[in-house]
Amino acid sequence: MEGYLVNPKNTIEILRKYNIRFQKKFGQNFLVDEHVMKKIIGAAQITKDDCVLEVGPGIGTMTQFLCEAAGKVIAVEIDKSLIPVLSDTLSAYDNVSVICGDILKQDIKELAERYNNGRSFKVAANLPYYITTPIIMGFLEKDEPVESITVMVQKEVAERMQAGPGTKAYGALSLAVSYYAQAYLAANVPQNCFIPRPNVASAVIRLTKYKKPPVEVKDKELMFALIRATFQQRRKTLCNGIKNSGELNYKREDIEKVLKNMGLNAEVRGETLTLSQFAQMSDMFCQMFNDFS
Repeated sequence: MEGYLVNPKNTIEILRKYNIRFQKKFGQNFLVDEHVMKKIIGAAQITKDDCVLEVGPGIGTMTQFLCEAAGKVIAVEIDKSLIPVLSDTLSAYDNVSVICGDILKQDIKELAERYNNGRSFKVAANLPYYITTPIIMGFLEKDEPVESITVMVQKEVAERMQAGPGTKAYGALSLAVSYYAQAYLAANVPQNCFIPRPNVASAVIRLTKYKKPPVEVKDKELMFALIRATFQQRRKTLCNGIKNSGELNYKREDIEKVLKNMGLNAEVRGETLTLSQFAQMSDMFCQMFNDFS
């Protein structure tokens, strides 16, 4: 085989050679558009000084480009049947290590120590859409040694990650991402760029982790409990969402008092509030009750 796997002919050749059947449970869709691939690599801002952690390399399509751009690539693949395929397709590169395992169960700090002298990774991935959010939030919430995350995700999810207050896409995911990282939508990707063709459009998004969150809050867990309560019942007012939450135990009069002190009326809806306002609300409840239970 000559050339990159991103060439549809080469992808089909490898799939036939190894009799690969697409596994829906792993969300396997193979990118076959070189222009889009270069967009991903460019958006990730990878240099030879970087060690890249790739999630789900598949047959190695993106991995080939990562190996040429980065100093080192660590590729974690959950599908055991693809390990010998990767040994073949990546045989020309001596700066890649393939690990068979579930990224959600990997010790990322240990990987950083073993492969990158404890320094942070840049993450790159064409993520299975069914598990996009758990993987991304795992990297962000657990304070993993990750500098940035550049991923191909479902377009709708990418829009939610970078949405602002008052928009249809704005919600708990938007706020969670904005607390940990700056989101940049690098490219939209149509269905015909993949084999097999997925049912939804995709997008490339880069999340650059903040060294320090953009807002200060006394109790981060309380703030996110308030956010979850607000968007679990999106059509309800913020007051009703918090009052009906199974995580929280606030009386209506206390909620209305906090809203009034913030200059908001009792009928306000959560999708109009900024991250700073949720932090302010959380601090007011902390001040009122001195604890979160």
